[in-house]
Amino acid sequence: MKQPDNVYLDYAATTPADERVIARMQEVQTTSFANPSSSHAAGRQSMEVVTNAARQLGALLNIDPDALLWTSGATESNNLAILGAARHRAHRGKHLVTMRTEHKAVVDVFKALEKQGFAVTWLSPGDDGRVLPEVLADALRDDTQLVSIMHINNETGIVQDIGSLGRVCREHDVLFHVDAAQSVGKVHLDLQALPVDLLSLTGHKFYGPKGIGALYVSASPGTHIEPLLWGGGQQRRLRPGTLPVELIAGLGAAAEISAALMDDEYSRLTALRASLWEGICAIDGVHANGDLNNGYPGILNVGVDNVEGESLLLALEPLCVATGSACNSQSQEPSYVLRAMGRSDLQAQSAIRFSFGRQTAPADVEFAARTYRSAVERLRSIAPEAVA
Repeated sequence: MKQPDNVYLDYAATTPADERVIARMQEVQTTSFANPSSSHAAGRQSMEVVTNAARQLGALLNIDPDALLWTSGATESNNLAILGAARHRAHRGKHLVTMRTEHKAVVDVFKALEKQGFAVTWLSPGDDGRVLPEVLADALRDDTQLVSIMHINNETGIVQDIGSLGRVCREHDVLFHVDAAQSVGKVHLDLQALPVDLLSLTGHKFYGPKGIGALYVSASPGTHIEPLLWGGGQQRRLRPGTLPVELIAGLGAAAEISAALMDDEYSRLTALRASLWEGICAIDGVHANGDLNNGYPGILNVGVDNVEGESLLLALEPLCVATGSACNSQSQEPSYVLRAMGRSDLQAQSAIRFSFGRQTAPADVEFAARTYRSAVERLRSIAPEAVA
C-alpha cells in the first residue's frame, strides 16, 4: 500500500489568497528593487511600496501607519518592545510582570533582564490558562513599569482578555505589551479601542512571508522604547537598517487579504475544530488542554492518558502535528505551558497540538481524527503496562 503524502491541517498548499501575496512580492522584486532610504526616484518608488504596506497593516489594526516599526518577525519585535521599554523606564523602577505560559521569545527576554538586575513577577494561569485582571492588579507594585502578556497562546489557543488586563495597566501607569503573533490577521484587533501600548506581530502567522514582522508603538506620551540596534537613521532611529521591500509588500498584501477573509475563516475554523474534537472525544482518557468555548478555533491541544507522547507523535505520521511550540521542538522536555496550567509531566508529554488554516478541508479533519484514534488504540494495545 502506498504511503500517503504528509497531511497538514494548516499551511499545506497555496490558496488563491496566498498566490496574491506571492504575486505582489514578485512584482516588487522586479519593479521596486532600490533602497527605500535613497532619495532618488527609484528609492522613492520603493518607499511608496513600504508606505502602502504600512497603510494596509494599519487598516487591519485600526492604527496610524506611522505607529509601526518593521522588524524581522515577532521574536525581534518582542525583544525590542520588552528590552526597549524596560531600559527606558528603568530609572522609574525595575519591576516587570509576565506569565509563565508566554512564548520563549518573551520568557527568555525576561530571564535576561533578571540577570541585568530587574525583578520579574511570573504569573501562573488558572486551570483554564487565563490570568484574571485582579490577579494582575495584585502583582503590580509602585516600581512596576512593564507588563507583557500574550493574546492567543501558540500551544493551546487560550485567549487572554487583553482589554481588561490593559485597563489595569493604564490605571497604574504601567506599559502594556502584547505578543499578538497568533492573533493578528485572525481575530479583530482595534488598537484605537484596546489599552495596548506595544504589540508584536509576524507576517507568516497570517500567510505573509517569513522573516518580516512589525512592532506597534502607541503614540501616547508615556510610551517610549530604546533601540537595540545602531547604525542608521531609518524608522526614527528605533530600528535602523535597510528595509526588505518585497517582504514588507507581502506582509501588507497578507494583511489586506486577512481583513477581508477573517470573519468567514473564523466561522469555518470553528466548525473544523468542533468536527475534530467530536471525532476523538470518545477516546477513554482524552482531554482538551484549553477552553473550547472561548479559545481560538485554529488550535486544538489534546492530551490522552496511558500513552507515551513521543511514540504517539511518530504513530500519527504522515499527519503533521506538533507536541508544542516550534521554537521548543528540539527539547524533549514536556511543555512548560501545560505544566504551568497544572498538567503533570506525563500529561504534558502526551499532548498533541492540531492547528487549522485556510487550506484545511473537512476530509483532512476526518483523516486526522481517524489517524489519532488508530494511533492511540495501537499504542495502548502494545504497551507492556499502562503509563501512569
